[in-house]
Amino acid sequence: MDMELKKAFTEMQVNKIESTKKIRLLDMKTDSLKVSKQRVELTNKEVSQLNADTKVYASVGRMFVLSDVPSLTDEMKTKQSNFEELIGQCEKNKEFLLKNLREQEESLRELVQQKRTESSTAKENGTEAKKE
Repeated sequence: MDMELKKAFTEMQVNKIESTKKIRLLDMKTDSLKVSKQRVELTNKEVSQLNADTKVYASVGRMFVLSDVPSLTDEMKTKQSNFEELIGQCEKNKEFLLKNLREQEESLRELVQQKRTESSTAKENGTEAKKE
């Protein structure tokens, strides 16, 4: 086997393993963000049913801060939009990784095909040289 092909196959294998790990991590992160977004949506839905002058407690880290419904609703909408942006970024990153993986596989196929044609051309030239 040609050393160039061997090197390309090992690089492809390493890259595929790394890309697969990154894709799995992005999938897990996306799922986590979707769950968090859904939690914020449900909380916002319940809080929006309360009167505007109702005092509520907003979660800030490990503590709760007294707040009013409109400010809490605005805060949750901001969180929701942030989650949507992060989910979009994760999806874009995943698409990019998949695209790179497909491109690398295609270039490897082209390299293998090129080597096959070179070897078949060399064999044909070798048999023609023997006939003469």
